[in-house]
This record gives sequence, structure tokens and C-alpha cells, in this order.
Amino acid sequence: MKSLYIFFIAILFVIPVKSHATADFWGQTGHRVVGKIADDYLCGKAKREVKRLLKRKSLAFVSTFADEIKSDKRYNEFYTWHYINMPHDVNYEDSKINPKGDLVTGIEYCKKIISDDTSSDDDKAFYLKLLIHLIGDLHQPMHVALQEDKGGNDFKVQWFYEDSNLHRVWDSEMIDSFDMSYNELAENADVLSKKQVKSIQEGSLIDWVNETYQLTKKVYASAKPDENLRYRYSYDNFKTVRSQLQIAGIRLAKVLNELF
Repeated sequence: MKSLYIFFIAILFVIPVKSHATADFWGQTGHRVVGKIADDYLCGKAKREVKRLLKRKSLAFVSTFADEIKSDKRYNEFYTWHYINMPHDVNYEDSKINPKGDLVTGIEYCKKIISDDTSSDDDKAFYLKLLIHLIGDLHQPMHVALQEDKGGNDFKVQWFYEDSNLHRVWDSEMIDSFDMSYNELAENADVLSKKQVKSIQEGSLIDWVNETYQLTKKVYASAKPDENLRYRYSYDNFKTVRSQLQIAGIRLAKVLNELF
């Protein structure tokens, strides 16, 4: 009986650590924050059409769909849509485009299907779910990063003495450590004026990519390989995470308002 008790106690400690350590995307909480914030900036027509296509599911609810389908080989063609690889010294328009597609080509294809009057509602809904997710990924710095370290996945660091990588720290670990729900994070986003929102929504998709990439360079400089990142790192960088989530939500709303 005593050994059985010890076994169950061990399970309680092991399982959360393992599941947390294997997260490798702009985590579920982050994507849901983006969706929740976007909801507040949708015009009435876009809100009604999105709700119809998603069968009343929220943007937050479907925001993780594009990661969920990664486990299904039928959707392997969309895998490269989640990121962009670029050298440090070029902008997107001067870089070599992945022939399999990337964030930009993926987003543009989604918009094309959604805006096509001949597309079925099922197809529009599918690509709408992808679009919601990809706009979020576009604003996660390590999704617009270097090919040689797989967008920071091979940039090994520690997060509070546990093995991790720079990509994972920015995807989910800072957010998870802050320990707020997506609703709480969205509700506590910065208060912005109409002028500030308009400024955020200006520019093209390519402009947004290049803007994120300038931030990516700062992220690479923010840590050293094998460094143990802890409270100070989160203190210095979590405001940027929150800002990127808010910017992504505001820009997602712009894209959806234009589509609908």
C-alpha cells in the first residue's frame, strides 16, 4: 500500500512537468489571448459572419486548431505555414521563400479561400481557423527566425533549472509561469487609444513580418546558450510577450474586418 501511494505521488509531479516540457508552439493560452482580444475589435458584420462560419465557436476556441491537426498526417502540407526562416541581414522580400510555403504564403492562401464566393462554407471555416492561428504565430518572434537553429528550438537554455530552448520559453513558458488564464490576460491588456489601435493596424502583411523580425534579433541577443533563465528574464521580457499578443489580436481583427 505504501509503495502504491508513493507511485501516485510521483505521477502527480511527473506528468505536469513532462507535458509542459514538450510544448513547442505559441502555447494554447497565447493563441486564445489573441483570439479573445480580436473579438473586441471586430465590426458587427465580421462578427456575425465569423460566428456563422465557426458555428458559434469563439475565436479563442478555434485558435489552436492549426496545432491540433499537426498530429494528422493528412494535414502535413500546412506544417511549414507556421513559421518563416530568414538570415539576420535581410528582410522578408529579399529572402529565399520556402517552396513548401511559409507564414506569409499560408496567410495569403487562407484569405484567398475565405474571400472566394465559390468556396464552400466548410472550406471557408477550415481556412478561417488556420488564419486565426497563423496571425498569432506571425507575432511570436521565434516563428520568424533562423533556419540553422530551427527557430530557436536548437538554442538550448534552461528555464528555472529545467532543460528548455529559446523557442519554447517565448512560446509558452513565460506565459505559463505567469499563471493567468487567457481570459485574465486578455482582460488585462493595455488600454489603447483609437489612434494607437489605428497605428498598430497600419502596414502590409510583409511590414508586420519585418517588424516581428526586428524583435526576433533582440530575442536572440537576450540569452546565451545554456543560460539558466528565471525571474529576471521574465521580468525583462514578459511585457513584450503581452504586447505581441495584443498587437496580434488587433491585427487579426483588421484582417477579418477586411475579409467580411
